[in-house]
Amino acid sequence: MAKTKTVYVCSNCGASSVKWLGKCPNCGEWDTYVEEIIAKDLPSRHGSSASLQKPRPVLLRDITAEEETRIDLRDEEFNRVLGGGLVKGSIVLIGGEPGIGKSTLVMQTVLKLGGLKTLYVSGEESGRQLKLRADRMSQTNPECLILCETNLEHIFEQAEAVRPDLMIIDSIQTIYTELIESSAGSISQVRECSVAILKYAKESGVPVILIGHINKEGSIAGPKVLEHIVDTVLQFEGDQHYMYRILRSIKNRFGSTAELGIYEMRQDGLREVSNPSELLLTQNHEGLSGVAIAAAIEGIRPFLIEVQALVSSAVYGTPQRSATGFDIRRMNMLLAVLEKRAGFKLAQKDVFLNIAGGLRVNDPAIDLAVLSSVLSSNLDIGIEQGAALCGEVGLSGEIRPVNRIEQRIMEAEKLGFERIIIPDNNLKGFDHSKHKIEVIQVKKVEEAFRTLFS
Repeated sequence: MAKTKTVYVCSNCGASSVKWLGKCPNCGEWDTYVEEIIAKDLPSRHGSSASLQKPRPVLLRDITAEEETRIDLRDEEFNRVLGGGLVKGSIVLIGGEPGIGKSTLVMQTVLKLGGLKTLYVSGEESGRQLKLRADRMSQTNPECLILCETNLEHIFEQAEAVRPDLMIIDSIQTIYTELIESSAGSISQVRECSVAILKYAKESGVPVILIGHINKEGSIAGPKVLEHIVDTVLQFEGDQHYMYRILRSIKNRFGSTAELGIYEMRQDGLREVSNPSELLLTQNHEGLSGVAIAAAIEGIRPFLIEVQALVSSAVYGTPQRSATGFDIRRMNMLLAVLEKRAGFKLAQKDVFLNIAGGLRVNDPAIDLAVLSSVLSSNLDIGIEQGAALCGEVGLSGEIRPVNRIEQRIMEAEKLGFERIIIPDNNLKGFDHSKHKIEVIQVKKVEEAFRTLFS
């Protein structure tokens, strides 16, 4: 019988120690060491060193760079976030909250891939549950194989027998290997299983999609090394009280990390939202205060979003500051700019900010729309319905130029907006005379406010 030993492993970075430590010396995090029982004197997973062909250094100029072969997932949103499709031999990790729709997204994608042999490994649901979900989506893939198994060695045996073109593992926290004696989902199990799956994907060329749980902090559960092993990390997020879901790229070795995919949750599955601007601007807010339309860009896609603000007198001694879908620290900075540079006193007032539709936007170009919505609510004066705004606001009150202004202007014009307020000198080399929308350039926040509220 193999001897066992106990080690303590950091759940954040994967560093190990023979004793428990309050603070990890590797990553600096507190109270992250957990106890793991591992096996000793087991045969090496990597084989004998004599049997492996050792690589030799090669000159960089002698290496041939070829275009990566990609698999079309027949889902424009998914393909865009991945960088054009699924690269053969790659590992994609999809994380998200329980019940947000991770398994639905992957199952729906698999059912669209007719003619592509797919092995769906489920460690959480039975075959009957997967069948009921597939029937609800009203789609079918005659070459989709279902395997309800959690033992990694058995999974590889079946994969060797059927030789799939794509493998799905739902979820990585339920898979265990017999080489480690700890329970499934532990740090050592997740790490070792991920390394074995990586080796399988690179040697066979079969792409693998892993579904992962997240912890209460919102990050992928398990060791941080899991995110380093995989090629792509995707976050599937959204509020369960809203119909929209967002697929966001956090890490991508074969594409951009600035891309965004938007879906609408329905009874029969997820529907791709090819033009999110039309869905996010469905309400008529004519005459209502505290609403401004911002021209934002996520990845290569421009879209218009609705920024809502509510300013009211503070009931308690300390005014409240709350933001949904926007960085609260940046909102506090913008409120300070509004008070210092524009002379509006908000020190004794509560300020609530919301990005409509459950979206979370990081584009600094919506700063001007945030300030305009706050001021509109404070003055109780509505912004005219045909106006859109974009511009980054600096600490001195100036409106700084933003990137890809042409796409923002064209998106606003396509949706019927009559004018758009943009930063000054942001149109160098761009002829906007052919567009019907009126373009107003401003240098400071005071000029924008005079244009909107005069």
